Amino acid sequence: MANFYSDNPSLKHHLHHPLMRRIVELRERSFSEAEKYDYAPFSYDDAIDSYQQTLEIAGEVLGEVVAPNAEEVDHTGPTLTNNRVSYAPGTVENLKAATQAGLMGLSMPRRFGGMNFPMTVFIMASDMVARADAGFCTIWALQDCAETIYEFGSEEQRAKFIPRMCAGETMSMDLTEPDAGSDLQSVMLKATPDEANGCWRLNGVKRFITNGDSDIHLVLARSEEGTKDGRGLSMFIYDKRDGGVNVRRIENKMGIKGSPTCELTFKNAPAQLCGDRRLGLIKYVMSLMNGARLGIMAQGVGISEAAYREALSYAKDRKQFGKAIIEFPAVYEMVANIKARLDATRAILYETSRFVDMYKTLEDIQKERALTAEEKDELKKYKRLADAFTPLGKAFATEFANQNAYDCIQVHGGSGFMKDYACERLYRDVRITNIYEGTTQLQVVAAIRHVTTGTYLAQMREYQTVEVGAELEPLKARLARLIEVYERLVPTVADTKDQEFIDFHSRRLMDCAGYITLACLTLTDAARNADFRASAEVITGIAESKVREIEAFIDGFEREKLEYYK
Repeated sequence: MANFYSDNPSLKHHLHHPLMRRIVELRERSFSEAEKYDYAPFSYDDAIDSYQQTLEIAGEVLGEVVAPNAEEVDHTGPTLTNNRVSYAPGTVENLKAATQAGLMGLSMPRRFGGMNFPMTVFIMASDMVARADAGFCTIWALQDCAETIYEFGSEEQRAKFIPRMCAGETMSMDLTEPDAGSDLQSVMLKATPDEANGCWRLNGVKRFITNGDSDIHLVLARSEEGTKDGRGLSMFIYDKRDGGVNVRRIENKMGIKGSPTCELTFKNAPAQLCGDRRLGLIKYVMSLMNGARLGIMAQGVGISEAAYREALSYAKDRKQFGKAIIEFPAVYEMVANIKARLDATRAILYETSRFVDMYKTLEDIQKERALTAEEKDELKKYKRLADAFTPLGKAFATEFANQNAYDCIQVHGGSGFMKDYACERLYRDVRITNIYEGTTQLQVVAAIRHVTTGTYLAQMREYQTVEVGAELEPLKARLARLIEVYERLVPTVADTKDQEFIDFHSRRLMDCAGYITLACLTLTDAARNADFRASAEVITGIAESKVREIEAFIDGFEREKLEYYK
C-alpha cells in the first residue's frame, strides 16, 4: 500500500529537529491537558508518537485515495450550476476521506475539536497533500484560515466557526478584486453596518477566489466611508448558510484544476466583523498572507517531491543505446539537481515553520499570562526570523519547484509532453505557485529589508557555528567564503543610497541570501543525517555558481546602464 509519510524519511528527519522539543513543550503548556483529553499527550515522546501516527494515517489516505484520484479530478474539474459549485467526484471523495481520517483542524485547540498540533506538523501534512494532488491541496490547506479566526476573532466566533471547520467544512479567503490584485489597498467591496440585524452587509465583487464557494469565508472589505487606502479596510466572516453570495463563474485555468477559482458577487450578504475595524489589511491580512505563503511553500515542496520521484523512476526504467538513461551524466546531473533543490527547499520550509511555531505559540501564551524575560527574547527573535524567512522561502520553494517540474519533463523527453505521464500535470499545477499569495517579485520587496538590516547575515553566521564533522568541514569553508562575498555585496549596493539602483539589484541580493541560506541549511541537515550529504554538495555547488555570477554582475554594473532596462 502506498503511504506518503512512511516512504519519505526526510519528513521524519525534520519532525525530530532539536527545536521541536521546545515547540511541543510550549504548545502543550507542559502537557497540562493530558488529564482533560484522553488524546492529549503526557510527554514530548508521546506527542511525537501522536504526530507520527496521524501523519501515517494521512500518508495512507493520500497514497491510496487522493493521488489515485488526481488524474480524474484534473480532467473533470468542478462545475457551476445555478451559481453554486459542485466539486469533481474525486474531490468529494478526497474531502470525505480526509475528514474521516481526522485531518481537518490539526492545528486548532482541542476545546474547539482540533488536535492542537504544531504548525510544523500541519505543514508536513500539506507537503504530502501537494505531492498527491496540488489542486486538492489548495482546498484542504485553506483550513488554515481558521488560524485568523482563532487569533483575532471573538470567543463566540471561535466557538461557532472553528468546530465546523474541524468537522470538515471548507474555508476561503476573499481578498482579490477585478481592480485590486496585489494592491489590496484598492479593495472596494463595501461593508455597511446593519444595526437592526446586528451584522454588516457586504456588496461588490471578488475575483480569483480559491475555493470560492466554501462554507466559511474571510472577506476583506471597505468599512470606512470615503476612504481609499488600507486604513479603511476591515476583515469579515461570511457564513455560506446565510446566503447573499453567488458564484458568477469558475475560471478556466492552466493547472490546479480540481480547485475552483471563482468570481463572486456579494449582494447584501450578512457578515460578522472579525477583530477591530480598520485593521483588516494592516494587521489581519498580513497575518493571513504569511500563513498562506507558508502553505504555498509546502505546496511547492510537495510538487518538487512528486517531480523528483517521477523523474527518477522514468530515468531508471527508460533505456536508450542499451542502458538506462539514468547512467548518462546529462540525465543523472538533472536528477541530482532536482533532489538537491527539493532537500534544500524542504529544509527552509521546516525551518520557517518552526520559527512560526515558536513565535505564534508564545503570542498565544502571552494572552494567558505574562511571559518571562527569556520568553520575551524568544518571541522577538523568532518573530523576526519568521518575517525574514517567509518571503525568502516562498520565493525559493516555488521557483525551484517550477524548475524541478520543468526538468522532470526534460528527463521524460517527448513522453513528458503527453498527458499519459503525471509530469505534464505537475508542470501545469506548479506554474501558479510563484504567482499567487504574492509573486516572487513581491517576495523580494518583503525580503530586502532583512538583507539591508542584516537578519540573513546574522543567521548565516549562526549556521556557521554548527558542528558538522571533519568530512563536511570543506563544505562549511566554501560557504564561509560565499558569506564573505554576500557581506561585501550588500553595502556595495545599499550604501549608494540610490533607491532605484537598490531596487534594481534587490532580486540579486535576495538570491544571494537565499542560495547561501539554503546551502547552510542543507549542510546542517547533512551533519545530522548522512543521507543529505549528496544534496549538500550539489546545492553548495549551485550556490557558488549563482553567487559568483551575481558578484560579477554587480561589480561590473554602472548606474548609467539602468537606462538600457527601461
